[in-house]
Amino acid sequence: MSVKVEKLDGGMAKLIIEVAEADFAAACEKAYQKQKNKITIPGFRKGKAPKAMIEKMYGKEIFFEDAANEVIPDAYDKAYEECGEDIVSTPKIDVVQLEAGKPFIFSAEVALKPEVTLGKYKGVKVEKIDTAVSDEDVDKAVEEERERNARSIAVTDRPVKDKDDIILDFEGFVDGVAFNGGKGENYPLTIGSGQFIPGFEDQLIGKEIGTECEVNVTFPEDYQAEELKGKAAVFKCTVKEIKEKQLPDLDDEFASEVSEFDTLDEYKADVRKNLEDKKQAEAKNAKEDAVIKAIIEDAKMDIPEAMIETQKRQMLEEFAERIQSQGLNFSQYMQFTGMTAEQMMEQVAPQAMDRIQSRLVLEAVAKAENLTATDEDFDKEVDKLAESYKMEKDKVVEMIGEEGKKQLLEDIAVSKAVEFVTENAKEGK
Repeated sequence: MSVKVEKLDGGMAKLIIEVAEADFAAACEKAYQKQKNKITIPGFRKGKAPKAMIEKMYGKEIFFEDAANEVIPDAYDKAYEECGEDIVSTPKIDVVQLEAGKPFIFSAEVALKPEVTLGKYKGVKVEKIDTAVSDEDVDKAVEEERERNARSIAVTDRPVKDKDDIILDFEGFVDGVAFNGGKGENYPLTIGSGQFIPGFEDQLIGKEIGTECEVNVTFPEDYQAEELKGKAAVFKCTVKEIKEKQLPDLDDEFASEVSEFDTLDEYKADVRKNLEDKKQAEAKNAKEDAVIKAIIEDAKMDIPEAMIETQKRQMLEEFAERIQSQGLNFSQYMQFTGMTAEQMMEQVAPQAMDRIQSRLVLEAVAKAENLTATDEDFDKEVDKLAESYKMEKDKVVEMIGEEGKKQLLEDIAVSKAVEFVTENAKEGK
């Protein structure tokens, strides 16, 4: 096998890959062995017809397509290793020569990693983020915990109030005619939750249990049901149950029930510390994002479209794996959302570009500052993986392989670049 590289415009390249005639002939023989039991030749039992006889009857090209499909993946992988180019996209394959008695030649059009010209990356100015935690922040967090621990108490001696949980029967009409999907029985609704269209829940405030009432609303112009957009509707409603939340008293007993602390003061101090830790972490991430964005804006690089397409496809595959881990396959997700794969690809395009640009500038910073991963760095990451997967360390090393190790070392260097530019940034207003 041999490979030639032809540089193209726009950061692209074409690999011209030639597979020796003998190797392609061996692939044709393999294709014959797989297909012979499916081919009928008069005078021969299935699977017993000689390859030459089949080629004579159906043409020498009968096994070419399967042979090409057999040869291309391995030949491309070898060409990828041998060409010395930094390829950053999936290949676009075209057959150049496919003839009996001649080498098999195909081309692979690929994107090459673009050159990055860094601008300013040390001493980048970013806005300082306030990480102070106020008493109001602590009170709000404690109040949210009270809400989570509230009891639901049935109410029969008053009408509906804001924040009540109710059970509702309703039926909607447009121009006096009931419409599809507008009816519900024993429907649970929290007043003020915004679950129904604007104005609906507010009109239930003050209504008594068991009394039918009318709620008048207008569907929004952007409502999902085409036939209801902008239409005035009347809902006939009956409140069947009212429940109100009864919050626990804010005292030492509450603190001991929701935490490991005995007093309210100790609990609040812990809440404050957790909020401070959270704000610090958020500020750190926001600072990193701001610094990297500034470096990108001052850098020069031309991103090949094929590289962006590959990144978009990879992000879609990652998303499909995540939802599959939650018990939903990608086809079902698209049915539920009404989106196509193409629409989702376009939706992730901005994130794909951000991911590519961030990686490229950080790799460039790592190179400029000679930031590399040491053996100790690698061992630490392997230890983390071993602990995460509950595996022996040597098994993890075996699992990730040489290609995985190379990727991990690159990731470590990029992480060091993030730390470097962030530590060297200047914070201010």
